Amino acid sequence: MTKTKKTKFVREYPINASAKLLYPYLSTPGGLAQWFCDDVKIDENKNFNFIWDGRSHFAEMTGHRVNRSVRFIFLDDDKNHVPDAPYVDFSIESSELTQEQYLKVIDYSEEDDQEEMEELWEYLIQNLREIIGG
Repeated sequence: MTKTKKTKFVREYPINASAKLLYPYLSTPGGLAQWFCDDVKIDENKNFNFIWDGRSHFAEMTGHRVNRSVRFIFLDDDKNHVPDAPYVDFSIESSELTQEQYLKVIDYSEEDDQEEMEELWEYLIQNLREIIGG
């Protein structure tokens, strides 16, 4: 089995919304399904099932701080942990200086085309901004 190299994509996007308003869109199935993927379900083990193009991608919410951050680590098709697993990490940060809110995204995956990642996240964040009015 060949080990695929993963890349960490990190960006900060200005978001014109309070952390309290933004957080549910990052941490709940209903919120995530509105901008991040086609649908999200939670199974009996509290695993998130992200659905893109009719395919399931299981993930576990491994870290979350209310109104601050959330991390999803992706599992294999049998919902097991894998070494060096891909993950997506959202954190809400605010600039003390400007009082602006930022959504910091860390996408750790096998996708190594930075331009494609850039376009994907620009599109996703645009969707999010339209929903929250920011």
